[in-house]
Amino acid sequence: MADRAASALSLPEDWLVHPDPILALNRMGSFDWDLDTGLFSMDAQAHEIFDLRPDEYDGHPEHLSVRVPAAEGHRLDLLVAQAIKDGRENYGAYFRVRRRDGTLRWTHTQGYIRRDDTGRPRRIIGIIRDATDELGERVVRRDVAGQYAARRDQTNVVQIATAALAHARTVQDVIDVVTDVQGLTLLGSTSMVLGLVEAGRIRLVAEGPTGTYVPGTRITRIDEPYPMGEAVRTLSPCFIESAEEFSERFPILWPHITDMHITSAAYLPLIAQARPIGAMGLLYNDRSGFSPEERNVLVALGSSIAQSLQRAMLYEQEKDLAQGLQQAMLPRTIPSVRGADVAVRYRAATAGGALGRDIGGDWYDLIPLPGGRVGAVIGDVQGHDTHAAAVMGQLRIVLRAYAAEGHTPATVMARASVFLHELDTDRFATCLYAEADLSTGVVQVVRAGHIDPLVRHADGSCRRVPVEGGLPLGLSAEFGRLEYPVSTLELDPGHTLLLCTDGLVEQPGSDLDDGLDALTDLIAKGPDEVRDLANRLIEVAEERGGDDDVALLLLRRRVPEAPRPGGRLRQHVAPGDPEALSHARHMICAAVRSWGARDRADEIELVAGELITNALMHTEGSAIVTLRVLEGSGRRLRVEVEDSSSALPRRRDAGVDGVSGRGLLLVDRLADVWGVEARGGGKCVWCEFLACEHT
Repeated sequence: MADRAASALSLPEDWLVHPDPILALNRMGSFDWDLDTGLFSMDAQAHEIFDLRPDEYDGHPEHLSVRVPAAEGHRLDLLVAQAIKDGRENYGAYFRVRRRDGTLRWTHTQGYIRRDDTGRPRRIIGIIRDATDELGERVVRRDVAGQYAARRDQTNVVQIATAALAHARTVQDVIDVVTDVQGLTLLGSTSMVLGLVEAGRIRLVAEGPTGTYVPGTRITRIDEPYPMGEAVRTLSPCFIESAEEFSERFPILWPHITDMHITSAAYLPLIAQARPIGAMGLLYNDRSGFSPEERNVLVALGSSIAQSLQRAMLYEQEKDLAQGLQQAMLPRTIPSVRGADVAVRYRAATAGGALGRDIGGDWYDLIPLPGGRVGAVIGDVQGHDTHAAAVMGQLRIVLRAYAAEGHTPATVMARASVFLHELDTDRFATCLYAEADLSTGVVQVVRAGHIDPLVRHADGSCRRVPVEGGLPLGLSAEFGRLEYPVSTLELDPGHTLLLCTDGLVEQPGSDLDDGLDALTDLIAKGPDEVRDLANRLIEVAEERGGDDDVALLLLRRRVPEAPRPGGRLRQHVAPGDPEALSHARHMICAAVRSWGARDRADEIELVAGELITNALMHTEGSAIVTLRVLEGSGRRLRVEVEDSSSALPRRRDAGVDGVSGRGLLLVDRLADVWGVEARGGGKCVWCEFLACEHT
């Protein structure tokens, strides 16, 4: 064929003006394509083959698209481009032309590529002829086979689309499937629009390709004369089989899409449970009309998309409810802590399972405690559903209450375990509670089946802190074991305590120890600032994904801005031992003087002695006195006296000759501020003195 084409096309430069008589006799048309200007000239016979009048064609090849289907034109463009790229002199191809009456006829073309002295292609001249009779029965058989194949392809459209939509969980996932370039190719349309019904209106939520929607139609009323509104009102598909029908039925919309050369369109209502939830429009520029089979395929496709959209909407509603519940259960704000930098983070799970799997029972909390102490909690309730979140919220509240009452860390954990056991649920929880005294850096840690904490040092190194633990909450009461050992660690200035749930540690295919080692290495290489470090850890969790949520709490003890003399003194005073009381008073006086507050040493010694005496006289146990320096707005000294009695002290009138009842009067007169706090089964009477420094 190539040799015959080269021979037949050895024609003079002006052959379009003086065509070869042999071509005319054989009813062959000729063309001349100027590659520099892009003009594609044809003789009268070629116009007849394309079924175009001379006044209907302006010489631009792209305007032949009204007769050449898009798929055929695309194939021809690729063929010519490849021939030019390969350096060939000619090419030949069969293609179909859609005539004015809508029938398709086979056509054959041969082209000869002419180049200049540099080898650059400048013109393509050639012939074109009707080849329907030539192909004859062979083509008919092939067309019939093609029709069967087309029907199979149409059936596969629904199957392929349904398979793709099966993985869509959100409305945006559905939109991504139907607006993807491959999705448009699958649907066979030139462009598409997708709208959702909202309060008597249709809001466009997707278009493909981007930028093809008509301005002013982003939101339209259902009763307006638009094809989408008609499909939703009638609950029936709206098929438009020609440009003339489009302009007649929808004159408001048609002027805005004439430049898209639309020849037909299908607008499908998206119906779920007998209710319209939206509509989809498919626009074509290479076809006229729809066969019954094509209509059935499009209706089935619309049904599949509608079901996927409804499923996605229900999923998002469930997810919003679940996340709203969890956010309500987590602390709304984290209090600022004097002497510490705190960062907390929560990341929801990204499981691909049932509705509600994006929520879990992980939580964190930070509890201000008396005396400059703070309680840090991290925990994880079994399960990933709204029930787990509800249990988490209740457990967080009781833990906060027990800690605020002044119970020891072991007692807080034991009581929380009993509460969860008595709660009407089959869930258990792991938890870690750390009570930190930021003035001294002493941290008491209790662990209930949870992973160990980590400490990052000021130099960036990080280590795992092994903590002896007890059973998870809810199980210890069931098995009769409420022992929760308390471990103590030192948190130096600049050190960071990290508490997290296992979602940050566990990785598929790795055991817990390997995950903790990887986390330790990640923390060591992370940023110094706690908020930046928390963000980095959550970013890694996001990249890794996973079906478990993550809770994270970082507590960094600040480095004092300037070193100050002072510290902390703690003394146990046994009842019935006058030497112990005297020794405690002398130690307090000496400590106050050494800390630069000599002017108030006598007052503090006197008040501390009165409080210790009251504790020994009015309770049956011993007293614990604590003296410490509080930094912040003004330098203050705080005295705390703890005893085992829950009875609150009462101020009494001692009378003129009375020898008792003046203790609290002295405290009230000499201390700048004082008060009483519950401490587990006992209490703590405290007072503070504003100290002026002396060098």
